[in-house]
Amino acid sequence: MTTALGRRALAELVGTAFLVMAIIGSGIAASRLSPGESGLQLLENSLVTGAALVALILALQPVSAAFNPVVTLIERLLGVIGSREAVVLITGQLLGGLLGAVLANLMFGMPAVTVSTHSRSGAGLWLAEIIATAGLLLIIFGAARARRTDRIAYAVGAYITAAYWFTSSTSFANPAVTIARMFSDSFAGIAPGSVPAFLLAQAIGGAAAYVLIRILYPTSTPLPTAEDRNDHQPDHRPTAPDHRL
Repeated sequence: MTTALGRRALAELVGTAFLVMAIIGSGIAASRLSPGESGLQLLENSLVTGAALVALILALQPVSAAFNPVVTLIERLLGVIGSREAVVLITGQLLGGLLGAVLANLMFGMPAVTVSTHSRSGAGLWLAEIIATAGLLLIIFGAARARRTDRIAYAVGAYITAAYWFTSSTSFANPAVTIARMFSDSFAGIAPGSVPAFLLAQAIGGAAAYVLIRILYPTSTPLPTAEDRNDHQPDHRPTAPDHRL
């Protein structure tokens, strides 16, 4: 492994760990601070997760900030990275997610690993994961192809915060996070038996997003933005005569 790839894998591990800590930690805190108030708990959980995503992407984007195996796989399919890089980065994401779950449990005085009993199943939830994953990928790659990489952090944070509410699954949209959340029997957890269907739904959402990305952005060259187009439009405004002669 090269030094550069090692740094990127470490960034993915650290970023995913902090993301999972934000999701699980805020879920545990919300359930303790607002017992019996499921709506308020979800609000607290979603705001913390969205804010953490913005901060983490801004900090780690110069190195690597996917934090999501589906994002990394789409990058591979689009030729942005190679197969070896994808395997290494996804490994970092999966290990980071597990580390984040353990640390979140320990911070709140729980055993390091507690297997979740929170069952999440049903056609509606699976459809929600397809939609949530596809939407997330469109946000990321749409912004990237439009040369708006500096705004991806804010777009992703806003989308995930919203998707907590408009999807019935509360938008896991991330295999590394989904697997990690098995190991916390808390508000944010998911029972092991519910995980395979969530992972399948996320894969379907990723495939759908890949097709849409190829249709909407048919070349690897970023599409011109409105600002780019305006920069190349001829200026038809009349010019004042020069009286300095």
